[in-house]
Amino acid sequence: MTTPEVSPNAVSIDVEHFDSPDAQRLRTAQRIEIDRAYGADTEPGEKPTADTIAVFFLARDETGTPLGCGGLRIVDDGITEIKRMYVRPESRGTGVSTALLRRLEEAALDLGSPALVLETGTEQKRAIAFYQREGFTRIANFGPYVGAPLSVCYSKVL
Repeated sequence: MTTPEVSPNAVSIDVEHFDSPDAQRLRTAQRIEIDRAYGADTEPGEKPTADTIAVFFLARDETGTPLGCGGLRIVDDGITEIKRMYVRPESRGTGVSTALLRRLEEAALDLGSPALVLETGTEQKRAIAFYQREGFTRIANFGPYVGAPLSVCYSKVL
């Protein structure tokens, strides 16, 4: 059974506080999913916080149900890093991820960022395929991900 494509008008993507209850629930669901895939928390480096995230978004359906989230952290030279990009499993393949990514790209441009970077894990095959399809290019692991064997990094010039 295929999941129907979400109408762009049926999804709202708005700024949300990183620590709001809905944002926390989505980030917790992401953490559980990642921990299951790897057996533990394997994320290198400093975890994002409300103080280190420049902007954070939540995608919601027309009833207000949270579908996904994602944020931006400013790293070296004003480049922005995508952090905590996550879409609930039942909403994947419906266009929510693409809509959320477009909003993150717009926000990065608003912040004056010349490029987006991100880190994902070697076992997150769907995420890797998604980012490659969306024009991201594999780059050498950067910052805290250098030498991290389970990390793969990508970049997209804006």
